[in-house]
Amino acid sequence: MSLLTIPVGTRAIFRVNPVAKLAAALVLAGVLMLTIDWVSALVALGCEFVLFFWAGLSARMFLLRTLPVWLAAPMAGLTTLLYGQAAGQVYWTFGLIHVTEGSSELAVATTLRILAIGLPSVVLFVTVDPTDLADGLAQVVRLPSRFVLGGLAGLRLVGLFIEDWRALELARRARGIGDGGAIRRLGSQAFALLVLSIRRGSKLATAMEARGFGAPITRTWARESSFGGREYALVGIGLFVALLAVSVSVATGSWNFVLG
Repeated sequence: MSLLTIPVGTRAIFRVNPVAKLAAALVLAGVLMLTIDWVSALVALGCEFVLFFWAGLSARMFLLRTLPVWLAAPMAGLTTLLYGQAAGQVYWTFGLIHVTEGSSELAVATTLRILAIGLPSVVLFVTVDPTDLADGLAQVVRLPSRFVLGGLAGLRLVGLFIEDWRALELARRARGIGDGGAIRRLGSQAFALLVLSIRRGSKLATAMEARGFGAPITRTWARESSFGGREYALVGIGLFVALLAVSVSVATGSWNFVLG
């Protein structure tokens, strides 16, 4: 049986505390943000693709969830290629556009770095349950319960955006005002969704205050959030990938410290 077809509930990554996933993503992103070179990003990306097989996502779900990253990385690389710092041999120039050897290398490094930072972050958080994340932030990180519960309520409402968008679209069509230009319709419908979200958020905040969620007391939690061997292993893997990428980059002379 392929690893990509194993039921998600059997994957160990789903049982790892979300705080560990957050820490691993931050460690990897923090180290890769220190340099702009294609070697460190490529090494990290290669290691990540090996680990993605154990993430518990099917190939289709992986592509759908990470599609924004796949689209953003080449666009950022293209912008850097055309308008990046000119250095070395000049390949093509037109007005403000300068395609040079230096901008080409910087474009490749930028594209790979966005992929190396964005892909694992998306994959890790796809496997996170908002309630488990709130339990971890409150019990492991010891964040204030009021902040944690407010964030949890907000995350729960994010999933309603698509349903609200569809409902607004159907309602506007039924009233005969949803058949105009696409751009004009997008702006007005987005504003309507913003108003609806503010109203729902206000009602939710009032309801939570009425139920005592904002009381300054020591709160108990229904589910225990533990941080053990699996969590330390995941953070260790993230740190190992980051250090390996840096080591290979330094050894090959490609290290390019962003502040240097």
